[in-house]
Amino acid sequence: MSQGLLAKPQMRGLLAKRLRFHIVGAFVVSLSVVALYKFGVAEPRKRAYANFYKNYDAVKEFEAMRDAGVFHGVRPKGE
Repeated sequence: MSQGLLAKPQMRGLLAKRLRFHIVGAFVVSLSVVALYKFGVAEPRKRAYANFYKNYDAVKEFEAMRDAGVFHGVRPKGE
């Protein structure tokens, strides 16, 4: 009968080896999250703001709110 010998467990450098693996994994995950946020949230938001302000007339909006009575310190036109 021959018994197989068990391999000795790695005792030295185990923490460094595992840290190296996990640091690389964390870096890859963080870069992918940043890319997803940039292209999934930030860029569409920039485009939406650009499209909104392309045709936005602040004076026209102010006059519409003034005529609707939104402001208490401004009289409606014609009073």
